[in-house]
Amino acid sequence: MRGVYTAAFLDRLVKYFALSRNEPTLDLGKGFDLITGTSTGAIVACALAVGRPLSEVVRLYEKSGPEIFPHRIKGTMSAIYRALRGDAFVRPGDKALRDALTTVLTDTTMRQVYDLRGISLSVPAVAMKNHRAWVFKKTAKSGPRDDNYPLVDVCMATSAAPIYRSLAAIEDPMGGHGRKQVFADGGLWANNPILVGMIDALAAAAPGQPIEIFSLGTCSRPEGETISDDEAHRSMLDWKLGADVAPLAISAQEFAYDSMARFLSGAFTDLGRSVRTLRFPKKDVPAEMLDYLGLDDSRGSAMTRLIQQACADADLIKSACDDTKNYDGAMVKALMMDLPSMPVTGAVWR
Repeated sequence: MRGVYTAAFLDRLVKYFALSRNEPTLDLGKGFDLITGTSTGAIVACALAVGRPLSEVVRLYEKSGPEIFPHRIKGTMSAIYRALRGDAFVRPGDKALRDALTTVLTDTTMRQVYDLRGISLSVPAVAMKNHRAWVFKKTAKSGPRDDNYPLVDVCMATSAAPIYRSLAAIEDPMGGHGRKQVFADGGLWANNPILVGMIDALAAAAPGQPIEIFSLGTCSRPEGETISDDEAHRSMLDWKLGADVAPLAISAQEFAYDSMARFLSGAFTDLGRSVRTLRFPKKDVPAEMLDYLGLDDSRGSAMTRLIQQACADADLIKSACDDTKNYDGAMVKALMMDLPSMPVTGAVWR
């Protein structure tokens, strides 16, 4: 559900620059050669790739969120209740997500986005058949394996978070005979896909071509907790039957991959290949936001608070763009000022 923050943040930032340029809106997806996203981030990424208005993505979360997550795991007892109810919640949630994605992404495939929009996509998941990392990919250097996967299926696969959602059983376009493959959430290994994007950019870009990576998260949680010696002996119930492990893994991955990406970009630049990464926003969120950052929190109050935070953070980034001495702000501004115009109803390309 925290994807509503990402969509609202980008929506507000694009509106700022569209107004300053006297344009109806801007086609943010066309600002990139390659877009990558994991789990909820892939939903935003694919919407950008096909040129859908970001306000439409915000509405997807607001309208369909309560149907996708009709029950929130908010404590040990709710985790036990969920365990006893089996698939009573995840099965209808799976259908609700597919229906919502179809309204935004229709039947568009990976290959169509590449051929008709000139945008490469790279979306991490986990293949359950061998428990290995899988990247749905269409770039200048990728083969045909993923060409005919619909974006809806790709998003279903990358966001199939264990405990919170069903695994994704999707058609294999290369298999035929109605055979399906089953995938789990790409966040199990690449919740922050910045290194996935960097590798594909290095592989696909022309020799010596500078690379700029813009990395945006989903409203990071206030980090850390004080744990006494006695509290260190946690059981399954203390971890809410595993539901509390996911946010911990997300936070640890986000920090680790950002740190590695900064190190590698510096190393490549020193070797003569210009690679620059920008992570934004960098502001710590208020501690009271912790009550609204559950992965399955579809309450109206939670979405309202996430959107409010997104707007506040976008305002800060716009201020950085207006500061002529702010190097990161100049990078964002250059991107936004170079975007093509787009009708408010979305890009026309098919």
